Amino acid sequence: MLILFLTISIQISAQQKNKKVTFEVKGNCGMCKERIEETAIKLKGVKYASWDIPTKQLSLIINENKCNPLDIKKAIAEVGHDTDMAEAEAAVYDKLPECCKYRDPNTIHMDHSKKH
Repeated sequence: MLILFLTISIQISAQQKNKKVTFEVKGNCGMCKERIEETAIKLKGVKYASWDIPTKQLSLIINENKCNPLDIKKAIAEVGHDTDMAEAEAAVYDKLPECCKYRDPNTIHMDHSKKH
């Protein structure tokens, strides 16, 4: 009985190699999508990354033994995009193309269908 309990406890506490994670990432357009997804997928342990423009949700499959959501959020903030736990520095954000400046409410009305 003790061995069974220990085996189950170890399995429950083990980190997942194919964990699905979703969180919001601020952005506007296709260029944002490319930047966000490329940044995430370059991180060791990220197996899949897809950012949905309308919902602003980044869907990931990660190996928790190699990375965690906070690591990913910090990396995305470093390229100019805010998340709930990591905010882009103003100097980095300011270098984004005009259509990508999601903090400016006027960018919502820009044509996001083409690259600038």
